[in-house]
Amino acid sequence: MENYGKQKFTNPYKWFVIIIGAAVSCWALLNLRTSPIDLRFVLLVAMTVITSSRLAVQTPRVNTNVTVSDTFIFLAILIYGGPAAVLLAVVEGLCSGFRISKKPITFLFNSAVIACSTFITVFLLKAGFGEFGSHIHSRSIVLLLCSMALIQYLGNASIVLVGLALKSNQPIWQTWHKHYPWSSITYFAGAAAAGTIMFFADSWGFYALIAVVPVIAIVYFTYDKYLEDLRVTSAEAENAEHARAEAERKRAEQAEFHVAELSRHIAEQERISRALEETKEHFRHAAFHDALTDLPNRALLAEHIKLAIERPREHDQLLFAVLFLDLDRFKNINDSLGHISGDQLLIATARLLETCLRPMDTVARLGGDEFAILLDGLESQEHAIAVAKRIQQELTRPFNLIGHEVYISASIGITISDGNYSDPENVLRDADTAMYRAKEGGKARFELFDSSMHSHAVALLKLENDLRRAIERNEFQVYYQPIICLETDELFGFEALVRWNHPERGLVSPDTFIPVAEETGLIVDIGRQVLYESCRQMREWHRTCPGKPLTISVNLSAKQFAQHDLVGQVKQTLEQTGLAAEHLKLEITESVVMKNAEIATAMLVQLCALGVHLSIDDFGTGYSSLSYLHRFPVKTLKIDRSFIGRMGQGGENSEIVRTINTLAQNLGMEVVAEGVETAEQVAQLKSMKCTLGQVYFFSRPLEVTAANAFIETHSSYIPSALISDGLIQTQFDLLN
Repeated sequence: MENYGKQKFTNPYKWFVIIIGAAVSCWALLNLRTSPIDLRFVLLVAMTVITSSRLAVQTPRVNTNVTVSDTFIFLAILIYGGPAAVLLAVVEGLCSGFRISKKPITFLFNSAVIACSTFITVFLLKAGFGEFGSHIHSRSIVLLLCSMALIQYLGNASIVLVGLALKSNQPIWQTWHKHYPWSSITYFAGAAAAGTIMFFADSWGFYALIAVVPVIAIVYFTYDKYLEDLRVTSAEAENAEHARAEAERKRAEQAEFHVAELSRHIAEQERISRALEETKEHFRHAAFHDALTDLPNRALLAEHIKLAIERPREHDQLLFAVLFLDLDRFKNINDSLGHISGDQLLIATARLLETCLRPMDTVARLGGDEFAILLDGLESQEHAIAVAKRIQQELTRPFNLIGHEVYISASIGITISDGNYSDPENVLRDADTAMYRAKEGGKARFELFDSSMHSHAVALLKLENDLRRAIERNEFQVYYQPIICLETDELFGFEALVRWNHPERGLVSPDTFIPVAEETGLIVDIGRQVLYESCRQMREWHRTCPGKPLTISVNLSAKQFAQHDLVGQVKQTLEQTGLAAEHLKLEITESVVMKNAEIATAMLVQLCALGVHLSIDDFGTGYSSLSYLHRFPVKTLKIDRSFIGRMGQGGENSEIVRTINTLAQNLGMEVVAEGVETAEQVAQLKSMKCTLGQVYFFSRPLEVTAANAFIETHSSYIPSALISDGLIQTQFDLLN
C-alpha cells in the first residue's frame, strides 16, 4: 500500500513537468528575436532533428553515451541566445522521445525535461555572465562552457531523478547513484564540442565549417569503429578470463560433486541394505497375500491345503473342506457404481467372511470376485454346509458403498476331502466345478461336489475340442425340413437344420452340442457353414427344378445376430452361391430381437435391404412388444411347437394359435405352424387359414438325397409318402 501511495504521484508529476515545459516553450516563442535567425539556424535545427540521439559514442568501460543533441543545444545557446535554444531543445526532445515511446505522456515529458533544463541553464548563465555571444573573451569561454554543461546536467538530472524515484519507490540519492554518475560526461563533452565548433566558425566561417562535416563524419565513424573493436577485444578478454575462472570453478565443483556423490552412494547403499532387511518380511507377506483385501492369495491357500492333505490325522473321521465362492452379478456393481465401489465391496466381503469362520480356518481371495475357504478339522460335511448357509445368510444384509445400498449374493461350491486328494489344485478344481454347477442351478445357492460333476466337465471339454475339429473338418451336415402350403398341400420350401456326424459317436443330437457351441462362440462358425451350404444347395435345386421357386429358411443364433459384419456375411454368401435374396429367409427368435430392440431394428432393416425375408421364430414364447413387432421389417411369424402340440378341439392353446394367426394376417405376415403332427392339427390350422406348416406330419428332416427325391415326387400332398422316410430326428434350430 505504501509503494502504491508513492507510485500514484508519478503521472501527476509528469503532467506537472509537461505544463512547466509548455510554459517555457511559450516564453521562448514570445522572446524569440527573428533578426538573428538565418539559414545557419535552419540547418542546425535540421541536423538536430535528423541526427540528435541517433549518433552517439559510448565511453569505453563506462555505461554512458556522448550524443550530438547536447552539442547542438549548447551551440544554439552560444550563437542564437536562450529562446532559440529552448525551442531547439523542445523539437529535439519531441523527436528523440517519440523514437523511445509512442505514448504521448512519455515523449511530451521528455521534451518538457529538456526544455526546462535548457531554460534554467540560459537563465543562470545570463545571471552570471550577462549577455554573451561570439564576442566573449577566450579566457572566459572555458568557464562559460563548464558552467553551461554543469547547469544543464544538474537541471536535467534533478527533474528526471524525481520522476524515477517516484516510479521505483527509491530514495533520490540511490536513484542518482544507479543511473546518473557518469551521465555528466555527455554534457561536458557536448559543451566542449559546441565551444570548438564556435571557435572554428569564427575563424573559418560557418559554411566553411560545413565542408569539414564529411571529414568529421569519417573521424566519428572511424573512432566509433575503434571503440567497437576495443569493446570486442575487451569482451573477448573478459570472456577468456571468465572461461578460465568458470573452468576452475567447474573443476572444483566436480571434485566436490564426486566426493558428495561417493558419500551419497555409500549412504544410499547403507539405506538400501537397511531397507531390505527391514522389509524382508513385508515382501514375503506381499508375495502370499492379496494387495486389495490383505487376505491370503492362491499360492498361500495352496500351501495350507497341501499341509491339510499331508497332515497325519489322529482321528480318521476328521475331514477338511474347501468352499469356492463367487459373487453373483458382481460385474453389475463395477458397471453401475464404478471399480472403486467394486473394490470396496470386495474388501467388505473379505471382512464378512472372516467373521463367519473359526481362527483355524483360512479364507483367501483367488482373484476378481472369487474367494476360497479352507475348513480344517471337520467331523462331517454338515459342518461345511452349515458354514455355507451362514455365509449366504450374512450376505443377505445390504452393504453401504459410498452412500449406495447394495445387495449381493454368492454361489458356493463345496468339496470334502475323501483321502484321495494329493494335489491342492485338484481340490480347488473340484470346488470350482461345484460352484459353477450352483450358478447353473440359479445362483445364490451351494452345491456339493461329486465325481459325476468332474466327469461331466471332462466330457464338456472333450466335446468343445471335438467341436473345434469338426468345424475344421466340415463334419456338420445340413438336413432339410420341408415346409408345406396348408391350402394346396404343395411344397413351399425348406428349413435348414444342422446335424453333427461325429466320426466316432455318429450323429450327435443338437441338444448336446448346440449349448456348448453357443457358450464358446463356435456357433458363429457353424452358423456361417450352415448358411453357405443351405444357400448353395437351394441354388442347385433352382437350377435342376426351375419350375419350383422354393425358399430356404436358416436360423440365426443370438451370437450370429450380434456380429457387426452379419449383413456383409449374408451378402457375400448370396454372391458366392448365386442364390437370389428373395429365396432366403432368416429366422430370429423374438427374445433375441427384443433384447435390444433399437439395435435389432437397425440390423433387420439392413438385412431387409438386401432383399432377404425375415421371420420371427418360436413366436409366443418370448416377450415381444406389439409396437416393435409392427416396426420390425418381418414378413413371417412362426408359431412355436409348444402351442401346436397342445392344440385340442376348443382348447385354450387353439385360441392362442388363432390369435397369433389373426395378428399376423392383420399385419400382412405369413404364418408357419411348427410341430404339426396330426391330421386334427392340420384341419384346425386350415380352418384358421394358417398359411404354412412343417415338421413330422409332412416329413421328417431330410438329408440332401432324400430331399431331392422329395422335390421330384411331391406334386400333391400324400401323407404316407411324407412319413415313409426312416430318419427319426427332432427339429432343432440354432436359436434353441
